[in-house]
Amino acid sequence: MMLGTTLLILLAMIALSIPIAAVLGTLGLALDQLFSGGYLWRGLAENAWQTSIDYLLFAIPMFVLLGEILLRAGIAQRMYTALAQWLSWLPGGLMHSNVGACALFAATSGSSVATAATIGTVALPEVDKRGYNERLFLGTLAAGGTLGILIPPSINLIVYGMLTDTSVPELYLAGFIPGFMLAALFMVMVVVFCLIRPSLDGSHVRTSWADRFRVLPDLLPPLTIFLVVVGSIYAGIATPTEAASLGVIAALVLAARNRSLTLDMLRQAIEGTMRTTAMVMLIIVAAIFLNFVLGMIGLTQALAQFITSLGLDPFETLLIIIAFYLILGCFMETLSMLITTAPIITPIVVALGYDPVWFGILLMVMLETALITPPIGVNLYVVQGVRGRGSMNDVMIGIIPFVLSMFVMIGLLVAFPAIALWLPRLFY
Repeated sequence: MMLGTTLLILLAMIALSIPIAAVLGTLGLALDQLFSGGYLWRGLAENAWQTSIDYLLFAIPMFVLLGEILLRAGIAQRMYTALAQWLSWLPGGLMHSNVGACALFAATSGSSVATAATIGTVALPEVDKRGYNERLFLGTLAAGGTLGILIPPSINLIVYGMLTDTSVPELYLAGFIPGFMLAALFMVMVVVFCLIRPSLDGSHVRTSWADRFRVLPDLLPPLTIFLVVVGSIYAGIATPTEAASLGVIAALVLAARNRSLTLDMLRQAIEGTMRTTAMVMLIIVAAIFLNFVLGMIGLTQALAQFITSLGLDPFETLLIIIAFYLILGCFMETLSMLITTAPIITPIVVALGYDPVWFGILLMVMLETALITPPIGVNLYVVQGVRGRGSMNDVMIGIIPFVLSMFVMIGLLVAFPAIALWLPRLFY
């Protein structure tokens, strides 16, 4: 009864295109009124305060600011141009630069939406200029952007670690191999399609070894940021929150070296950071309140008991959970889906004998799939918004090969958990 009512209210509000933070908060208030007599809302202020002062979450505005500075300092443009010199010889040409640039930018910004928007802005003018198949080109941008929540540093991995009391450094280590494997799968998919249908390809960048070595310094800024942020964590110098702050300082130094550190650039970067952080924190506060209500009315325990009563073995239960996320991802935004489901599902998965670090990485890949799955796939709208023309159907069709790559990655993680766990077990 409670589960059916919850899903009905949730889907109805999503169908009405109500902002997701309002959906989660309203759902919590509605369930409070229906099943607990309307007194749980008194805990909303305390929930909001306790969530807002969580030290780990201070990393979110820092990583957002880091991405904003890199974007407005022109570093992303230089990085993309340099990658084009090194990767354009492959079948698919600049589409590999799209994926590679997204992977590198993901290793600095921690945000999938920021990654897709930034690299999309830089890359899309090349579609007409070089005669690429626009649908597949758009697909590489939308799919490549998803790497922002898997390749460290990742904002979503920080949130997962906070919600499930899982070590963020271990999660970061676990995300390395799957993240770059997924990027490689995207590139393999581009090669296969361009070999089967050469008309999908476009004209490649003409270059020489001298040109390639000349642009190598343009690849150093994102690598420098990555080493500062991730290196400081594993060297024991900084926590994830402190590492994010060090990343911002490094980005400011690089912007100054690039002669783009101006008051106007800083103002734009800070304004963009405030808008994004306000949106993210509102979603987190609303989702935490909803989780509080779900726990108090007994829905969390009821769901766990229902899954246990099915009498399935751990692998069969895991397959149902994967199917649940893939279906839910078609209708729900990824951050809100993470916050509302991880505290409920993760204890069930751990009770089945699975590692919480491994499940965190599997969950990130499923969330990545949700980012490019119609009709709610956020990255589809981001890329279409940057494109600013044509039909949304072009992006949805272009993403199909990369959704298949996501399914392959999910299967590999389930079949070979060591893909995610080898590095954490090596260092911890």
